[in-house]
Amino acid sequence: MFTTPTCPMTQTLRDLTTLEARVLGVLVEKQHTVPDTYPLSLNALTAGCNQKTARSPVMNVTESEVQTAIDGLKRLSLVMEASSSRVTRYEHNMNRVLGIPSQAAALLTILLLRGPQTAAELRLNAARLHGFADNSSVEAFLDELAARTPALAIKLPCAPGERGNRWMHLLCGEVNIDEMVGAREFTEASIPSSEFEALRAEQKRLANEVSQLRALVQRMAAELGMPIDDPAHD
Repeated sequence: MFTTPTCPMTQTLRDLTTLEARVLGVLVEKQHTVPDTYPLSLNALTAGCNQKTARSPVMNVTESEVQTAIDGLKRLSLVMEASSSRVTRYEHNMNRVLGIPSQAAALLTILLLRGPQTAAELRLNAARLHGFADNSSVEAFLDELAARTPALAIKLPCAPGERGNRWMHLLCGEVNIDEMVGAREFTEASIPSSEFEALRAEQKRLANEVSQLRALVQRMAAELGMPIDDPAHD
């Protein structure tokens, strides 16, 4: 659960569903990336939720499901209907309801859309929403989100092989860090290094075969007097 300390009427908001979080993230993102079409229609919002790039996890939801999520967010004042439009359009109210600055909203949005990330990844992925000077400034705003009561973000333990700690939003509720780390370690441990070596060897073998076949085709074409383009020199 999380609170809204700067709202005129402070309230405690329930945890969001996964789709509600996606809808909210899409609205904030599109406000910055496609301002000419913002606020968004139901159709555009659904397309944004089902987008295959810059999304984790990738979803395949219907307009009816998105409408249900919108209705839930409207009851929390996180989403509002835009006025003066023949087609119903929707806009977010996240900054005001959560009481956070635009910099923190940008980071929270990327976490909502792409899942746990390091400060460096967040700085890169949030560039179209806000340009952070360096990773330290990103960390500063993440620390503020984590220091809230209740917290809006959490710093995850650094997993084996990772270069930095990842961050995760808490708008969908608390997370069991031990379970997350354990599941991640199990996934990594379940793929033996010998399998990776086998894949590398297979890739090298296939590359050699392609090279030999290309040479054969070029030789045959030369004997027949047929010109052939060499893709390796394109």
